[in-house]
Amino acid sequence: MRTSDFDYHLPQELIAQTPLELRDASRLLVLYRSTGRIEHTRFTNIMDYLRPGDLMVFNQSRVIPARLYGRRADTGGRVELLLLNRESPGVWRALARPGRRLRPGDKVVLESPSVRDGDTSPQTLPFVLGGPGGFDIEILSSEEDGIKRVRLTNEDAIDSLGSVPLPPYIHRRLDDPERYQTVYARQPGSVAAPTAGLHFTEPLMEQLRAFGVELAFVTLHVGLDTFRPVQDEDPSKHRIHTEYFDLSAKTAAALNRARAEGRRIIAVGTTSVRVLEHVAQRMADGEQQVV
Repeated sequence: MRTSDFDYHLPQELIAQTPLELRDASRLLVLYRSTGRIEHTRFTNIMDYLRPGDLMVFNQSRVIPARLYGRRADTGGRVELLLLNRESPGVWRALARPGRRLRPGDKVVLESPSVRDGDTSPQTLPFVLGGPGGFDIEILSSEEDGIKRVRLTNEDAIDSLGSVPLPPYIHRRLDDPERYQTVYARQPGSVAAPTAGLHFTEPLMEQLRAFGVELAFVTLHVGLDTFRPVQDEDPSKHRIHTEYFDLSAKTAAALNRARAEGRRIIAVGTTSVRVLEHVAQRMADGEQQVV
């Protein structure tokens, strides 16, 4: 198997740049595994493919405004940082671009989105100057793959200075950043949305419950690899970074009940699948229940 075996042509005009007005109006492709038949429908019809007693597992991770822009304090050169994960209060791992010339001790002064758009009014200037009223970043160390350990002077400013990192094939800013969050997102930490869940609405979630579908939630914070292409021609040599996940005792109990009763367990998206496959592998290695 070679990485090039997965190449295919996707016309640019078929890549949507803005979300539909209604989340659940998106198109839905259904594959019948027993026959290979493919059906095209709308997400609003997903109830047609579910049964009472099904257990659906959702990833409740929330996307953080992890993309930050600023300038080097010494040279004024532009720097872009993508926060990856929080190691301790104020200390993060981040991907820096350009990062080769950033050394331990260097500082980056962050700009707010309004400053980047040309607004230099008095209320935005503190975010340019850094220091007590603003926000700067100190480079602590360098790791492999261009990753830096950095210290943030003011973590609380991330929400106002950061922007939601969008996939590279999206070339427009989001008018409403909440559209890049699932309606059930609760735990901040992802650098990209668990996109399979973006089509669910609050009314649809209520319909699922009323129909007898059980809903359970896990947390997996989507990390760096969602943006990294597979560069080696042998995909088995591609290095995958770790991701944080959490599976609560309540969800574990729901999974164990569903398995014991022979009910279907339906993972919403690949991030939920990763959590379930990981804990299933632990069970295969000798653990008797999801814990």
